[in-house]
Amino acid sequence: MSLRPNRPLPLATPAGVEVLTRILTQGPIPRVEIARRTGLSQAAVTKAVAPLIEAGFVTDQPVPGPADGDGGGGGIRAELGIGRPVSPLTVIPDSISVIGLKVTPTDLIGVTTDFRAGIRAVRHQQVTDTSPESVIKRLAELAKELIETLADPADPAGPLIGIGVAVSGDVDARHGVVRDSPFMGWRDIPVASLLSDQVKVPVVVSNDVRALTVAEHWFGVGVDADSFAVVTIGSGVGCGLYINGEVVSGAHGVSGELGHLPLAPGDLVCTCGRRGCVETVASSDAILARVRETTGQQDLDLSGAIDLAHSGDAHAREAFDRAGEVIGSALAAMVNLVGPELVVIAGEGVTDYDLYDQRMRQAFAEHAFGAAGDCRLMLRSHTFDDWARGAATTVIRSYVKGEPPLTR
Repeated sequence: MSLRPNRPLPLATPAGVEVLTRILTQGPIPRVEIARRTGLSQAAVTKAVAPLIEAGFVTDQPVPGPADGDGGGGGIRAELGIGRPVSPLTVIPDSISVIGLKVTPTDLIGVTTDFRAGIRAVRHQQVTDTSPESVIKRLAELAKELIETLADPADPAGPLIGIGVAVSGDVDARHGVVRDSPFMGWRDIPVASLLSDQVKVPVVVSNDVRALTVAEHWFGVGVDADSFAVVTIGSGVGCGLYINGEVVSGAHGVSGELGHLPLAPGDLVCTCGRRGCVETVASSDAILARVRETTGQQDLDLSGAIDLAHSGDAHAREAFDRAGEVIGSALAAMVNLVGPELVVIAGEGVTDYDLYDQRMRQAFAEHAFGAAGDCRLMLRSHTFDDWARGAATTVIRSYVKGEPPLTR
């Protein structure tokens, strides 16, 4: 793609990229602390920072906090030296703007964010037609609506540098192609080029769970973690991995497909067409289907199934226990293989699933090998706005790293 952002970053060297990344994810942070964490000399840090300050991306003056989320990682506000106050560096949030879009079979969710992934505006649209042509058209309309919010003189925003799109399934992020999304019924759809042709803005397309993992790495629980995983539970079960300083993409663009480990009964058919996947037992859709089947209450929704289980109904409890068993076993398998220090179990309303929490942790403890069992499991609810924010964060990451289509 030839599209480029209309606000290029003055980053001429890898050191400049490393310094800006530290300021963005760990700021406010003093120059001397950046030098300590990166191994660069203080002179090199000062050289890298100077053009960023001159161009209006970074400042050593106090700035307001992000509008939403953890943006900036909390940072360091310190006084170093002998009685001399140090002015920590931080990015200027409104120096750029980003749009993030999350695609589901029923809804499109869009947000605008600042440079620290702080959410500024949110828009939701319902979807009735999931054909690629219809969804791309609706995404373009949603993006244009969000672009209009950036021009509000009462709330000025920085120049738009890109749009991120998060879609479930097998996504070729390098070429912006959704290779296979069972939930959407899409195969080999060039989402990035189709959307950018309509909105004339660079577009980054990512697997939705990987996008959420990037957001946790840059602006969430993963800021100070050496390694972590994000496991999402909803209509599907996904997993994003942060290992050895990078969010894992996989040699072929596929990694962390926890929901498709063959740990469930082989007679259950998954949405992907295969049998025995974790999703056939542990997804919210699978749990609801099981409760409906065993109780005979076909009109139940997920909230009703949760209430039924909380009331002590044996059939409903069994569905959640079975899900907890399979999720715990899958988590143990992943932790045994990869060894993260933290696993964030996320999803819409996942903290309501206290019904399977105990069984999940029990199964994890039973199957985790040795010290792998010391891995912390954290339940954390996410909204669809958070997924869209993750899509925006992939744009910020590509922008800072100088990756296509946001190359400098």
